[in-house]
Amino acid sequence: MSNLYLVPHQARKREPTAYENLLGDSLERAYTADINDLEGLVSYLNEHGPQPQDTSSMWTPEMLAAELKRLGDD
Repeated sequence: MSNLYLVPHQARKREPTAYENLLGDSLERAYTADINDLEGLVSYLNEHGPQPQDTSSMWTPEMLAAELKRLGDD
């Protein structure tokens, strides 16, 4: 099999920021722990971090959904 089509970051427009890497790593750990619903992810992030980038408050389901949408639209 040729590696010609195996480009894992082909849609990436730029390198992720430190915050994006921390958030992604934390979400991966949550998924590994079989946490895959929005409420569970919010609880996991509030316990393990990172905090929301633009506020000093805790994650809410609405805030996490908006942040994931923002990052996906980037």
